Amino acid sequence: MEKGSKVNHHLFVRENKAVSFSDETLAKIRSLIRRYPEGRQKSALLPVLHIAQEELGGYLSVDTMDYVASLLGINPMEVYEVATFYSMFYLEKMGKYVLEVCHTGPCAICGGEEVLKHIKDYLHIETGETTPDGMFTLKEVECLGACGNGPVMQVNTEFYEHMTEKQVEKVIEELRQKQGEEGTSKGWAEQFS
Repeated sequence: MEKGSKVNHHLFVRENKAVSFSDETLAKIRSLIRRYPEGRQKSALLPVLHIAQEELGGYLSVDTMDYVASLLGINPMEVYEVATFYSMFYLEKMGKYVLEVCHTGPCAICGGEEVLKHIKDYLHIETGETTPDGMFTLKEVECLGACGNGPVMQVNTEFYEHMTEKQVEKVIEELRQKQGEEGTSKGWAEQFS
């Protein structure tokens, strides 16, 4: 790449939209930052990104990542590096419920591939797609850290282990029933309090 050339990628476009947390959330974030020694504010990056994603649109826009960098006093590139590395951070709009299915060896051996195929058939979407109603996005992810309990699926902040096709259907239908309810699961801000 030539010196001074711009990166031209749809995920890295500034919209120059004003981004800010509520006063209550900002107080929680400042409390998180104070847990770390002076000069180590970057240590709060993961929890702050979780909160930002949850409260500022469901994904991390460039404007949101720049805002997080300014709160932590770090270079925006440091935020981009982390946000693009972990599968738990989304750089594009997702459904209300993100179904992340582990596709590594241990889960595959225990039936994870069948569970994934069943979700695709049940919701009529492919990996990376969102249902037309905006409710569900399906993702295949690397290890969710519960290899002995596979197949494993994570839905937003909730973990589901030993999944079967019938259990997947049950989880999806329960989520559909909860659609209008608030406070159905603990958000990231509460988990990091």
